[in-house]
Amino acid sequence: MSETTTVEELTTRDITDAPVAAEMPAATGEPAAGVPAVTGERADLLAMLAKHRHFLRFTTRDLTDEQAVLRTTASELCLGGLIKHVAAVERNWVDFILDGPSAMGDFATMTEADWARRADEFRMLPGETLAGVLAGYAEVARRTDELVAGLPGLDATQPLPEAPWFEPGARWSARRVLIHIIAETAQHAGHADIIRESLDGAKSMG
Repeated sequence: MSETTTVEELTTRDITDAPVAAEMPAATGEPAAGVPAVTGERADLLAMLAKHRHFLRFTTRDLTDEQAVLRTTASELCLGGLIKHVAAVERNWVDFILDGPSAMGDFATMTEADWARRADEFRMLPGETLAGVLAGYAEVARRTDELVAGLPGLDATQPLPEAPWFEPGARWSARRVLIHIIAETAQHAGHADIIRESLDGAKSMG
């Protein structure tokens, strides 16, 4: 990737090269047009993130709102809820890059109401639509891509908040946060593929 290219161009090329290209719609509109051109490591990271976002969104193709809220496996997860969760995770970690541990909140003082709101991230609530959830995810993605393109570098670190699942005293760079977001998105794209196949037999690959 020695030549400057836009994130949108990278996304289109990656999707075109994927094994299921003939079955998958073009990833138009995300990352959003107008994101500054990136090269090198940033281009690689953003292209990989965009690819996994696309696979996740692809699992919701042609579904109604009623289908998007269905639980089709032993899991509590549904497709609409997964999109909401991944969007929330990406948004919160980008806030962490900017603001440090304060963006994550204090896990030790979370109330039952706080945990209930967190649980609501995994489901589509009354009045929410699949189209609205997808639009919200697209906006989160646009913000992430713009931030990464504009950061002075990826080496600056922030201390992780205190929580049982984080190593005490650890710090994460913007690079590591991006890798974590990519891993989270890819993991949940796999979950979504199983849920969709259990719903009507449709698969993202194969």
